[in-house]
Amino acid sequence: MNALLRAEGVGKSYTLRGRRVDVLRGVDLTVRGGEVTALVGHSGSGKTTLLHILGLLTPPDSGRVFVADIDGADPVDTAGLPDGALADLRRSRLGFVFQSYNLLPQHSALRNVVLPFTGRRAEGEARARTLLARVGLAERADHLPSELSGGEQQRVALARALINDPPAVLADEPTGNLDTESEDVLLGLFRELADEGRAVLLVTHNPSVSEFADVVHRLEKGTFTQVAAEKPATAEKPVAERARANTQTERAE
Repeated sequence: MNALLRAEGVGKSYTLRGRRVDVLRGVDLTVRGGEVTALVGHSGSGKTTLLHILGLLTPPDSGRVFVADIDGADPVDTAGLPDGALADLRRSRLGFVFQSYNLLPQHSALRNVVLPFTGRRAEGEARARTLLARVGLAERADHLPSELSGGEQQRVALARALINDPPAVLADEPTGNLDTESEDVLLGLFRELADEGRAVLLVTHNPSVSEFADVVHRLEKGTFTQVAAEKPATAEKPVAERARANTQTERAE
């Protein structure tokens, strides 16, 4: 499948108490459509920093980031792009899911999903309802976040991430606050997105999530090492099987 996100020689450092700390050093990473890619490593290893760089939220100190589309068009080299162009790329090609959900408490689930939509409001509301149905929350569209469980809030966040139909979804510890059943439902949805040809990039500490992924990269001392690769379709992982089953059950209820 196409490389939808690519980092070439990415470096990032910070100054801590007067001392330079190299968080990322010459990182090369490719995230392909049709795959779930996991980034693992100890706390503070730079996983989230790299996700933010790939998501065009934080600029690298060195190296380049390329963002492509499912249609096979030439990837965009983001180096030197103005803030407005970067914002346009984020809105059109990237969807984000975070551990803390980041829903606006005063707005309904439907409104939270619609807010990032870049087209006409009526079209956005129709698409948002379709996405909420897809994640099993059609009957929760008018509920406030405080009226939803943690798993339901995270599925609203995923629907919001998909509102502009991005080719890549980036998630930072998306299952960190979820119970096992809610985790399985969310992972099943991520698998569906990859099956559609999207790139799914997950930052995680969770062994179940890394087992579920097709490709796993571990960050150590500022560089990534691939530690697992895609397995044959005939030997689907138990976590993936359970995730598919729970997602289908949740949608049917």
